[in-house]
Amino acid sequence: MRFLLTVVPLTAALIIAACSPSSPPAPQAAGPAATSTAASPAPGRTAPATAALGTPEWYGWVDKTLAVSDDGHGPQPNTPAWDQAVNAKLGQEAPQAEPGSAEWQQAVDALLRTRVATHL
Repeated sequence: MRFLLTVVPLTAALIIAACSPSSPPAPQAAGPAATSTAASPAPGRTAPATAALGTPEWYGWVDKTLAVSDDGHGPQPNTPAWDQAVNAKLGQEAPQAEPGSAEWQQAVDALLRTRVATHL
């Protein structure tokens, strides 16, 4: 009986150890690049992971994601008319910051990254 009481816990410990991963998963890098690649947007709507706010690549991504210029037949990016068109497309979710400002760009970027990631 003592043999059985000794072997059963030892066997259980071996089974648990065999089912456990041998090493913990590698931690993911934190930062803007990790955030933008963690939720991959749908094809054709990918935001360049390295595109800084206010760059032509960023404006192009926002323009394409919201279909602001409608294949070139609308306001040019980085103009007050385009900023207003972006706000109109965002509706009630539009940022309250001054259109075109750095705060506005950051709010638009965060909103679109979240919106695109949830519509996959």
